[in-house]
Amino acid sequence: MRRHSLPLSLLASLVPLSLALTACGGSSAADTGSAAAGQDGAKVTLSVGDQKGGSESLLRAAGELDGLDYGIKWSTFTSGPPLLEAVNAKAVDIGGVGNTPPVFAAGAKSKIAVVAASHGSSAGEAVLVPKGSALQSPAELRGKKIAVAQGSSAHFQLLTALAQAGLKPTDVTISFLQPADALAAFNSGAVDAWAVWDPYTSQVLRSGARVLTSGEGAVNGLGFQVAAPAALEDPAKSKAIGDYLTRLRRAQDWVYEHPQEWAKVWAKETGLPYEVAFDAVKRSNGTRVAVAVDDAAVASEQKIADTFTDLKLIPGKVAFKDFVDTRFNGTLPPSTTAPRSYAKDS
Repeated sequence: MRRHSLPLSLLASLVPLSLALTACGGSSAADTGSAAAGQDGAKVTLSVGDQKGGSESLLRAAGELDGLDYGIKWSTFTSGPPLLEAVNAKAVDIGGVGNTPPVFAAGAKSKIAVVAASHGSSAGEAVLVPKGSALQSPAELRGKKIAVAQGSSAHFQLLTALAQAGLKPTDVTISFLQPADALAAFNSGAVDAWAVWDPYTSQVLRSGARVLTSGEGAVNGLGFQVAAPAALEDPAKSKAIGDYLTRLRRAQDWVYEHPQEWAKVWAKETGLPYEVAFDAVKRSNGTRVAVAVDDAAVASEQKIADTFTDLKLIPGKVAFKDFVDTRFNGTLPPSTTAPRSYAKDS
C-alpha cells in the first residue's frame, strides 16, 4: 500500500479543526442581541445551538445580528448529534445540522422538529484516495479499507457509492473513525480511502489527494434547522424563530455574493488556511440556497433513515414526516431547487 503524508504546516492547521468538529459536548458562548418583552412581560431570548464557524459567525459577518428585538444565547457544539440532544432536552431552542443527525434523532424518538432547509452542492462529500493511489473507480474498492464517521452524511454517501458500483458494505472493510483519527489513518496509509465532507475534502485535496467519487447525484445536499417543539409552542419564541430563519437566509445570500470575504472570516474562526476555506466556499459552503421542507425533502430523508434501519444502525422504522414542521416554508422554492455555483475562474 502506498503511503503519503501531508506537509507539516497543513497538518498543523488540520488538527485543531478536526478536534473541534469531532469532540462531544457543548459550551455556552456570549449572549448576543437585546431582549424583547414577551406577551406577559417576560424577556424573549432564543437559545441557539451552533458549531464553530457556523451560524453566529455567518450572521455577524453579514450584518444580520443588527436590530434584533429579541436576545440570542449561543451555545457552541462540536457536531450535530450533541446539538440535537440539547434540542431534545429543551436546552436549545433551535440549531443547524446536516442531513443525517435528524434521522438518528428521529430514530431515537427525540423531541425535535425540522423547520427549515437549505440545498447545497454535494461536491464536497467525497470518497478520497491518497496521492499516487492506483484506485480509479469505486468498483475497485472491493477488498479495500475505507475510513468514515459512523452515521454521518459521508457514511450514507459511501454506502450509496458502493451500491452504485455493485458492491455491498461487506465487500469492503469500513473503519469507523471520526475525522481527526481518519486523517491520521489516511496519511499513514492505514486505510485505502476516506469518505468525508468539506472542509476536510478541500484540505486534503490541497495535499495532492484525489476524489474517487463525490456525492453529486448520490446524496441530497440538504442541511436543516431543527427546533424544540416546546419553543414552537411559545408564540413569542416561534415569532423570533421565524425572524432568525429569515436572517439566516439573507446571510447565506450574502455568502454567495461575497465568497472571499466569508472565506476570510471562516478561516479566522476555524483555523483553516484561507486557500482551503475559499476552496470549500466555492465547492460547497457558498452554494447553499434556502428551500422548503417539502414532500421531496421528507422522502429523501426517509431513504437515508431506511438505509440505516436496514443496517440495524437505527432501531426500527422511522417515519421522518412525523418530525417535520412546515410553518416557516412560506414561498420558498422546492427542496429540489438546484444549488448555486461559482464560475470556474472566480
